[in-house]
Parts: sequence; C-alpha cells; structure tokens
Amino acid sequence: MRPNIIIVTADDMGYGDPGCYGGSRVPTPNIDRIAAEGMRFTDMHASAAVCTPSRYSMLTGRYCWRTWLRSFVLGGFGAPVIEPERPTLASFLAGHGYHTGAVGKWHLGLDWVTTAGRPVAEIERDGWSIDGFEVDYEAELSGGPLDRGFEHWFGIAGSLDMPPYCFIENRKPAQVPKREKHPYEAQQRRGLMTDDWADDKVDVRFAQAARQFMSDHVHAADGRPFFLYVATSAPHRPCLPPEFMRGRSSAGLRGDMVAVYDWVIGEIIEELELNRLLDNTLLIVTSDHGARATNFNGKDYAHNANGDLRGQKGDIYEGGHRVPCVALWPDGVPAGSVCDEPLGHVDLFATCAELIDGELPAAAEDSRSFAAQLRGEGRESRDHRGQADAPRPVHDALIHHSMDGMFAVRSGPWKLILGTGSGGNSEPRRYTPLPDQPAGQLYNLEDDHRETLNLYHLRPDVVAELEALLARYRGA
Repeated sequence: MRPNIIIVTADDMGYGDPGCYGGSRVPTPNIDRIAAEGMRFTDMHASAAVCTPSRYSMLTGRYCWRTWLRSFVLGGFGAPVIEPERPTLASFLAGHGYHTGAVGKWHLGLDWVTTAGRPVAEIERDGWSIDGFEVDYEAELSGGPLDRGFEHWFGIAGSLDMPPYCFIENRKPAQVPKREKHPYEAQQRRGLMTDDWADDKVDVRFAQAARQFMSDHVHAADGRPFFLYVATSAPHRPCLPPEFMRGRSSAGLRGDMVAVYDWVIGEIIEELELNRLLDNTLLIVTSDHGARATNFNGKDYAHNANGDLRGQKGDIYEGGHRVPCVALWPDGVPAGSVCDEPLGHVDLFATCAELIDGELPAAAEDSRSFAAQLRGEGRESRDHRGQADAPRPVHDALIHHSMDGMFAVRSGPWKLILGTGSGGNSEPRRYTPLPDQPAGQLYNLEDDHRETLNLYHLRPDVVAELEALLARYRGA
C-alpha cells in the first residue's frame, strides 16, 4: 500500500536547534518524538544555504544553480524559478494518483502583473525592488503551486519579512491587501497588508490549513493517497511567536519560534492520529538551510542554533547547509534508527519515486534515492562472484552552494570549497589570497567536521580529483 507523504520544512532552523540534535534551550518534543519513533539523519544537506534554491531542489530533484538564479534568493514579487515544463515531486505524485496540497511559504516565484497589466517580471525578474503598491491583486496568479503539480495551495509568496503581507489561496489573495503594513517589525520591507494580517498568527493559520487538507482528504473517501508539502514561516525573522508560545524557550524570541515550528509538527501528527493515518504516512521534517548565528537583536542566549558546526545561514560551511532531518513512518521506518549517510534534499524526489515504484523522470537528474536507508536496509554492491562488497554510497558527490554562489563539493569524507571565505554571512565572506595562501579550502569532515584545518596545500591530489568531479557535475 503506497504511503501518504508529508514533507515539512522550517525556514532557518539550524542543526543544533532540536533537542534530538543536542539543543537544550528550545523544547522540541514532537521533533524528538519522530527521532525516537523513526529515523534521525546526521548528514542531511540543503542544496544551498538560502531559501529559494534550497526549495527548488527539494521539489525538482535538481540543483538550482542550473537555472537563471545562481545566487541569493527571490523577493516576494519574484518571477517563477521552476520552469513551466519541469516535473516536480508534486506533479509526479499527482500523475501516480496522489492528491496533492501545499501549505505555507512558496518563495519560488509567481507571475504577478501591475495594475497597468504589465508583467512584474519585465520590470525586475528577482522582484527585490518591487514593493507591490502598483501590483494588481485582483488578477489571477499563474506560475505558482497550482501550475507546478499541486491541486491546492494556501500560503504566502515569500518570507515573513517580504511583501505582500497577505495569504494566497490557489490563484488569488484570500483577501486583497489595500493598506500599508503597520507596524513594520524587525527587517520587514515596505509593502501592503490585508485587514486580517497578523504576523504572529501566520503559522497558526498554516497549521489549521494543513489539518484541513488532511481532514478534507479523509472525508473525500476516494481511496487516493496524498502528498502534503508544508513550509512554515518559523523561525525566520521577524520572530513573533503567538501569545501562547511566548517564553516557551530560554533562547529568546527566535527560540520561541523554533518551538512554534515544533508545535506545527505536533498539530500535523495529531490530525494524522485523529484520522488513523499515521501508520501509513511518511512524515519528513527538516529545515531549508542553517540558522543565523544570533537572534535579530544580536544575542545568542547561549544557544548554538547550528550546533558545533562552522558557519551559519548563507555560508558554504556546514552550518549553512547541513540541516536537521527526521522521518516517521511506523509501517516502513525502523524506530530509533539513525542514518549517517551524506544525503540531500535534492534526493527526496528519487526517494519518493522508489517508494511508490515509479520511474524517476530524467529531468530530476541530481536526485538519488535513499529509500533503502529509510527502510533500514542499507545498500550493497556485489562483485562478479555475487559476494557482498562494502556498502555503496548513495552519492559519489554532493554539491553545495552558498548565498553568493560559491561552490563546494563533498565526496566521502572530503569537502572542497572553490574559494576563500564563507561566501555568505560570516566574515570574511571572500578575500583575495596572498601568494603563499591557499586559493581554496579542503576539509576532511570525518576527522574535522568543524572545518578548522584547511588541507588545500597538503593534499593537491584530492583537490584535483574533487575539482574534476565538480566540473563534471557543472557540465552535465
């Protein structure tokens, strides 16, 4: 029997935030429960250290640097980055009989138009300088979830610090934004809001919408499995938890927002249990990339949001792209299991395809299945005598990408960074090396997961091998 599939991603939750990854200042009982009753991944990676490219890979099985967006992210009025003809995980599963729904932050672009009828993409493709005061909110939206395989969507266009400040249902705002945002919270950009908008209630609305989707699915009684993609705004800035979650953590407002994300997970689990869907549902809980090193007020509250990893959101270092990930599927995933295999969100497409015995589209060229690992079976290659060899890794290489477009390639224990600095938010971001300084960075993560000892000069053989491997991927 094919499982229901739910993928839930946080916005900016770090590797060290949940309790099951060593966090002690933020209560995450639901994430911890999934780790105890399912599988915890210790080496899972977002394909990029910022939002839009990470989400692109999650839904397409393809690295976003293969598109026109090769650095940074979209604004709230950015154009669609998923190509119209490209299969997505949602369209693939819909084609195999799944009921598909999306709830929450999209941040992959929409085809907005101005009140004069001009496509916003003609003014600015990434949408960053558009405040939305001249956008026609009555016009039907295209290029979003409903044109990329989802049958229903309730959510927001971008992050919680981006206009427009309104909920969108399917192809139109649920309510038209008509007045300027007030008040502007930390780092929010100028734009319009609706009368019903409340920053601290956004994820509450998402939890309600996710539960409603599952409830509607059960009452439809058409026998189809479902795929639900949930993308919260938490714990991204401006960090405004609802009143019932304030003070839940001892890590400031951002810590409370991580707790909000965990609460949303609890709401989803409760709805699954209520409708007796839990046993045959694969629930994957993760984050789109790493966390900021500090709260918006500059404090860290003695909480290491990225654990002991180097770097933060935006960086090419592990803190930028290694993310927490847990999976629950009582009928399919061994309880209390741990997977140490280097994997990526880009692999979700191939994994789901294998789980439902579907043929992976060639367009999802960067995705590799970890279905065997998920089931606790592992993988083996065999020699010509049929004897079991060492377990075969899922990837010969994982490609990482920073906020400003810096590349890294991971193969086995080795990680090569093609450049100096973080490529993101940590200083130094980039610098020109002196003649006696290495032009890149090489780390052995098996011995040095904190990336403290640069071996670039000492292992030119590994550098050359990984450079060739990365060139092959980029040329594919």
